[in-house]
Amino acid sequence: MPAGIARCLNPNDVATSIKWARRYHFPLVARSGGHSAGDYSVTTGLMIDTKLMNQATFDSRTGIATIGGGTLNAGVYDALSQNNATITHGRCPTVGAAGFLLGGGIGFNIRRLGIACDALVSSQIVTADGDILTLSEKENPSLFWACRGGGGGNFGINTSFSVQTTSVPDLITGAKLLWKAEPDRVFPALMAALQESPVTLGTWTTLGAVTPEQLAEGQDVTVYFEGQLVGTEAELKKILAPVYEVAQPADSDIKEMSYWDAQEFFSDIEKPTEFQNRGFYFAGPVSEDAIGTILYWMRRWPGTDIYAQLSFLRTGGKANTVRSDATAFVHRDNDWYMIWYLKWNQKDSAQTVDENLAWLSAFYDAMRPFTIPQAYQNFVDPSLTDYLQQYYATNLPRLERIKAAVDPTRVFNFPQAIPPRHRPVHRW
Repeated sequence: MPAGIARCLNPNDVATSIKWARRYHFPLVARSGGHSAGDYSVTTGLMIDTKLMNQATFDSRTGIATIGGGTLNAGVYDALSQNNATITHGRCPTVGAAGFLLGGGIGFNIRRLGIACDALVSSQIVTADGDILTLSEKENPSLFWACRGGGGGNFGINTSFSVQTTSVPDLITGAKLLWKAEPDRVFPALMAALQESPVTLGTWTTLGAVTPEQLAEGQDVTVYFEGQLVGTEAELKKILAPVYEVAQPADSDIKEMSYWDAQEFFSDIEKPTEFQNRGFYFAGPVSEDAIGTILYWMRRWPGTDIYAQLSFLRTGGKANTVRSDATAFVHRDNDWYMIWYLKWNQKDSAQTVDENLAWLSAFYDAMRPFTIPQAYQNFVDPSLTDYLQQYYATNLPRLERIKAAVDPTRVFNFPQAIPPRHRPVHRW
């Protein structure tokens, strides 16, 4: 629990809180949405809570939405939907917009619109010195670069974001499809179809793990597809025709609807529980050997009271047209993002949890040879030892130099924070 919470209404409150914490040598942490998988938005010191800074406005002349630093996705959705506009956004309404944008921002729209931070045109930040700065391509451009993918909590506390929106499409087809049999044929057919799909289709494909006991009883790995197409139901079914030829889904829900009705259709809220996420990026098609390895391990899950899943987000498209060094978000040469979700609760014994974590670790290591050694910084993985390279890769040295310039004493710090890199002093 924090020793104190500063509930800030404006940037001056944030600046005052930072200066107070520094004066009295109190550790501090910023909290907006609070969706930190590593608990990095909690502290035993001063929690600077921006949730009251939750205004979201829209300029109909420019199409620019300005979002307060404590706004949750639900507030962003509300402002955008009222103006028939959108950006790349996630599906969980309780995620904080600040963390989402600072770490990049992925979702169904990335192939069509790009990474969310690519649409950021300006931001306001309070630095370690308590200075309130405006960031853009023209004002403080290096720090603006760092705040587009450098991750939350590294360079200061961002109190607002302005993003360039686009008009929503006239028609969306949303689909939720479940296959309960023949994963050895359905999964590769689906991945192959999606590899060739147009950028107007955004998809999550999720495999549900089974234990050896469940497998012996006739259950098998499930294949669950969620997709959002700018187009008609007939167009989506044509894309998925090769999969339907292999097997018909056990459950099917396909609808033509308006854009924001589709987002309600896909809204993702789960009850809090213990969990571990791990992830990798893929370049090119997911190979036959990779698929075989995936299915092998998905059938050897030790089992918990909840579930274990492996999901694939189709990436690429416009997200990959931006240079890897144009923003701090470096992941620009991939076709898929793969993420494990392992969940358990208090009904599971410590031994069960240990067995599941060991299974996940072995599964993760088995997939290394097939992947790009990079992880998405917004899905924090506390178990990574090479996290700085995985999150930031070739952009890390520049991020370290910017950290040294704006926060040399690491006022903003957490277990996976970017460290400052000071220029060497040469004495001749």
